Amino acid sequence: MFRRRSSSTLAIIGFAFAFLIIALDQASKYWILYILDLDAGGAGSSIEVLPFFNLTMVWNRGISFGLFQAQALWQSLILIAFSLAVSGLLCAWMMRAERRLQVFAYGAIIGGAIGNAIDRAIYGAVADFLDFSDLGFSWVFNVADMAINIGVGLLLLDLVLNSEKSK
Repeated sequence: MFRRRSSSTLAIIGFAFAFLIIALDQASKYWILYILDLDAGGAGSSIEVLPFFNLTMVWNRGISFGLFQAQALWQSLILIAFSLAVSGLLCAWMMRAERRLQVFAYGAIIGGAIGNAIDRAIYGAVADFLDFSDLGFSWVFNVADMAINIGVGLLLLDLVLNSEKSK
């Protein structure tokens, strides 16, 4: 009744998902920067959306959650190269993936990594704006960051689900 999808079909789905993540990430950043013009108020400009959620403009020159700040151009280029190298490795793995959960995980991470690499290439930093600090989460992040974290979570879930099947 159910046909097993080939690796190439799954890879196409994964690449389409990565493209969707990149498009959502870049569209949301465009909206924040050019439609809402949140950056005009300077770093830390904020709009309250809900009592626990704000749109707060922050330029992140580091990697995840602001770690390892890249102030110089060469440091930004290293972070861009790293993002592209990881994306390339995940693309190769996605071409051989056999499960849907894997390709969605790889697609999410690839899309997030490339979305943030695009920011670094254009602006020299990553535009972050999703702020849940009123809930105790002190980092400001973006759609690409969410995709990377969700993708890692999906990979872990895939690992758990498939390690139980192999027993």
